Amino acid sequence: MDFTLVAEHHPPFLEAQPDAPYIHELSDVRELLEACFGYQAQNVLLYAPNLPPAFFDLSSRFAGEMVQHLQQYRVRLAVVCPAGSVPLSSRFNEFLAETRPDGDFAVVMTRAEAVAWLADKT
Repeated sequence: MDFTLVAEHHPPFLEAQPDAPYIHELSDVRELLEACFGYQAQNVLLYAPNLPPAFFDLSSRFAGEMVQHLQQYRVRLAVVCPAGSVPLSSRFNEFLAETRPDGDFAVVMTRAEAVAWLADKT
């Protein structure tokens, strides 16, 4: 996995290439965490194409397990997912509502929104 460290923002964050698939299965989250530790970054910006379709299907449990794993290491995740870009399971919005109060995971429409959200809680 190749990430770019975006250090001109505070706090710095790792960003994936917008159209590259990075996470294929839950074991790939370990590589994401290794990149975070290597760059000393606790914030990650991913795009919908970086994630498998199972992430957006709540019945797969992929999103819940991935987010929980990142939260254990205090890594915040913002996912850029414009409306209609991927099919969401019927309960995915409920999952977002449940995780939003913790401030560790967000799905937003634009990169600018993701950068602002990552900067909001330092």
